[in-house]
Amino acid sequence: MKKVALLATALAMVTTGSAFAADLRVKALKAPPPPAFDPWDIAFGGGIMSDYVFRGITQSNHKPAVTAYFEPRYNVTKDLQLYVGTSASSISFPNRAAAEVDFYGGIRPTFGMFAFDFGLWGYLYPGGQCFGSQGTLAQGNCGGDIDYSQGAIGLPINGNFAKKDASFFEAYAKLNVVINDQWTVGFNEYYSPNFLNLGAWGNYASITAKWTAPSTIFGASGVGMYVSGEFGRQWFGTSDIFYGIAGDPVYANGIKEPSYNTWNVGVGFTYKVFTLDLRYHDTDLNKGDCNALTSDHTAKFTGSFTPINPGGFGSNWCSAAGVAKLSFDLTAMSNLK
Repeated sequence: MKKVALLATALAMVTTGSAFAADLRVKALKAPPPPAFDPWDIAFGGGIMSDYVFRGITQSNHKPAVTAYFEPRYNVTKDLQLYVGTSASSISFPNRAAAEVDFYGGIRPTFGMFAFDFGLWGYLYPGGQCFGSQGTLAQGNCGGDIDYSQGAIGLPINGNFAKKDASFFEAYAKLNVVINDQWTVGFNEYYSPNFLNLGAWGNYASITAKWTAPSTIFGASGVGMYVSGEFGRQWFGTSDIFYGIAGDPVYANGIKEPSYNTWNVGVGFTYKVFTLDLRYHDTDLNKGDCNALTSDHTAKFTGSFTPINPGGFGSNWCSAAGVAKLSFDLTAMSNLK
């Protein structure tokens, strides 16, 4: 019996010793280092849309347009991002500008559920020409000694005119509040001292809301869905003399550009890096004031007489529009590794 007991004790010691040695080897191994924090990232994408609508007003004469953007980013921390970017879109402006080319930059700090965005945005419209005729008032706005009696690009039947350069910049502040996985609300503010180079200041404020459908709705298909909307108001000051109404006792030196409300609502479907967005846009601008604001080169006589639109021509550029947009968006860190 003693021999059996001694044998059992020896086996137990061997087994225990082996397990202890193995445990020591595991503890001796160093934990793998955490992945290095790479602060740099790049976002880029593009899209095609049935109409390019900006704050309720078409920028492409209710025709299809394309767009693309490129945005380098630097993450100071996981909650503080610096960024610059550029984008380009096809347009159809009265001055026949070649395209809209934007440059922007700013800072995005995040505090829990609150995501802020502060920056400057420049809108450039290269290749424009003076549209219509404003006589000597156009000097300096249409570039040189042109025979304005003939108009630049021809005098339109509707009497509208526009400067060759509509470029301007805005300062902006945004806040997105992530309530939960489904709901996000936003607040936006933009200000320009010279909106569209009209000579009038512009201020735009809006609220947004977005509901993102739970991933279980479409199962394992990878398809996502959201519903979103925006309500905003665009305020304007008074234009410079270029857009004044000759001989008018009130508006000879410039018109009070019409402020207006705008809204949109739509549904979107996402799959991997692609998004299909179907959206309804509208404003409360009448056709006459829309014509005065946009200098629409396609405006027709509609009897839309207003104090700032005495000719009665009307534009549908501010009217209701349905827009379908197919886009893709990628980031180097998430999609290209």
